[in-house]
Amino acid sequence: MTTSAYLSGRKRYQRPQAVLWSENAGTLTGGLYVPNGYEVGANTAETDPDLLNQFIILSDHNRSELSFTPQRIEQRQRTINGRMRSYHIADKLQIQFSWNRLPSRAYYQVAAFNETTGISPYKNNTQEFTADGGAGGVAILDWYNNHTGPFWMYLAYDNYANFKEDGEVVNNSFGHLAQYNEIIQVYFADFNYSVVKRGGNNFDMWDISVTLEEV
Repeated sequence: MTTSAYLSGRKRYQRPQAVLWSENAGTLTGGLYVPNGYEVGANTAETDPDLLNQFIILSDHNRSELSFTPQRIEQRQRTINGRMRSYHIADKLQIQFSWNRLPSRAYYQVAAFNETTGISPYKNNTQEFTADGGAGGVAILDWYNNHTGPFWMYLAYDNYANFKEDGEVVNNSFGHLAQYNEIIQVYFADFNYSVVKRGGNNFDMWDISVTLEEV
C-alpha cells in the first residue's frame, strides 16, 4: 500500500508534483493525504484489482499554471422593494492546466516504482524522459479514456487555510507546503491533445489541455 514514504520517494524536488489523479479519496496518515492502493506502474506482488492502478502522479514537465475558476451556484431575484436576494447553494471549482511538449511516455518501459520507496530503477538515467518521473502523455490520455465518471484530484499548492483549527488559521496551518493539501472529486469537462513532434526512437512530444469540474 502507498505510504507517505512512497510519495516522498516519488517527488523530484522539495515539493511533490502539483497534481495527482486517484480512484479514491485516500486516507489521512500522519497529517498527510495518501491515496489507497498502488500507483500505475508500481512493482508489486499484489494481485487484488481493487488495489492496483489506483493513481497516477502527473508530471510538472512543461506544465502551465493551475488556473482555478470558482463557480458560485445560487438563485438570485429581486424583492418587491427592488433589493437583490440571493439563495446560495454551493461553491464549485473549475480547474484548467496544460502541457507544452510533454514526452509521450515517462520511461522507456514500465516504470517499476518500488512499492516501498517509490523510486524507479530508471530514475535519473537516459531511460527516464519526463523531468520528474511524472506521467507522460499516453498515461494521461489513458486515464481520460478510462474515466467517464468522477475521480479524485490531489493538489499540492500553498493553501494553508485548508488546515484551520477550530475555524482559525494557526501556526500549524502553515506547515503543509510540501504535501498534497487539497483533495477534490472531479469530472473531465474538456480534454484535447496534439502530437507536436514524433521522436526518433524514444518518445513523441505532445501538447495536452485539460479542464476539470468539481462534482
